[in-house]
Amino acid sequence: MNQLSQLSPKPLWSIFEKICSIPHPSKHEQKISAWIQQWATDLGLNIKEDNVGNLIIKKPATEGMENKKGVILQAHMDMVPQKNSDKDHDFVTDPIEAYIDGDWVTANGTTLGADNGIGLSASLAVLASNDIKHGPIEVLVTIDEEAGMTGAFGLESGWLDGEILLNTDSEDEGEIYMGCAGGIDVNVKLPIEVEATRTDIRSYSLTLKGLRGGHSGVDIHLGRGNANKLLARFLKLHQQDLDISLTAFDGGSLRNAIPREANIHINVSADNSAKLEQTVASFQALLLSELSIIEPNLELSLEEISPEKQQLSKATQFALVNAVNACINGVVRMSDEVEGVVETSTNLGVIKTEDNQLHIQCLVRSLIDSARLNTQNMISSTFELVGASIECTGAYPGWEPKTDSPIKDILRETYQTMFGTLPNIMVIHAGLECGLFKDAYPHWDMVSFGPTICFPHSPDEKVKIDTVEPFYQLLLQVLENIPNKEL
Repeated sequence: MNQLSQLSPKPLWSIFEKICSIPHPSKHEQKISAWIQQWATDLGLNIKEDNVGNLIIKKPATEGMENKKGVILQAHMDMVPQKNSDKDHDFVTDPIEAYIDGDWVTANGTTLGADNGIGLSASLAVLASNDIKHGPIEVLVTIDEEAGMTGAFGLESGWLDGEILLNTDSEDEGEIYMGCAGGIDVNVKLPIEVEATRTDIRSYSLTLKGLRGGHSGVDIHLGRGNANKLLARFLKLHQQDLDISLTAFDGGSLRNAIPREANIHINVSADNSAKLEQTVASFQALLLSELSIIEPNLELSLEEISPEKQQLSKATQFALVNAVNACINGVVRMSDEVEGVVETSTNLGVIKTEDNQLHIQCLVRSLIDSARLNTQNMISSTFELVGASIECTGAYPGWEPKTDSPIKDILRETYQTMFGTLPNIMVIHAGLECGLFKDAYPHWDMVSFGPTICFPHSPDEKVKIDTVEPFYQLLLQVLENIPNKEL
């Protein structure tokens, strides 16, 4: 990983290298927060921690820039913890093994944390520099963006003085974001009825793996397989002809990541064992015939396990299989207003068997609050038909585009001057924190931009090296171009 600090811009990559060495998954940001606080203190910067754990670092204007409008640079300190099944890695204790792979920086078998580690590194590099021209700067580093936006929800008025917020959590160089989707978690609990297994059965573990997964917002339109949905499809097709009894269903790990892997435990009679093996092979061939272009590494593996003593009742099994199979998933509707952008989507991200219940979690996203409500109600209706209880939590608003945004215009004009082309002004189908900031700071003029990061929220996550320098230089030039305060 020591190669990263040799990349340009060195100040940014050196800080990112350090961030990778400090475990910082969502809900476990204590170590990275402590390091940032000590780092800022050593530089003589004013740093405060608010009531929920967000950090606010302040740096005075450089000489001659004191009358500029105050700017807030904003990033989140947590990362999504996703790893390949064959990777031995504890995100709470182990560093990220980042390395250079051609034109990209990626990680060994895990998420990289470029989302939002690169933006955080850029913000801290600005604070550390002595030769960047800027007005008054504040850096807002939020907690828990990826697992609930706790930091954004808890941000209180009175902590920050700036008028302009530059969010660094976008993932396409050359695009400027001025709006984003809102979202809500749909949490399903289905009570389990169990019965004793027969004496003539053999028990198997069936695992679907090798899918690409990805971000349930920015990647949802790419047609990637959802492991939970595909295993439910297998059960719907074959549970009766093979007389399959289900003992457990577990798939996915995060509501905001398209599930790459899922596993079911099943019982079949000894007479059906050979047929099961043939059926699994045929189903894999079927899936590859449909998905081989987008999911070339899809793999079904069947392994015999010790006999299970209990299995789901047929009523519970059919309720689960039918509901998961029927549950809406993926793109629901494309936007009429913004060409090529998803308006509404949903991701059936997690299925877990525990505590005599099946726990299912979906994340609904939409640019339109009424469409989000309709989609969550569609999911609720599906599971209520089979006797499940539904709780919708963690709703966060979308960030409504502001067409007359002065900072958007400054960023666009600066980009054109620097690179000779106009950037794309976009709305992103992902949850940025900007919509929540409006509650505490309704006067903020906000925009989001960043380097190119592919496949966030998956172990394939990577950042394109030659987009990081333009992103950073654009940030520095925008800081210099901020207008003076109005008298």
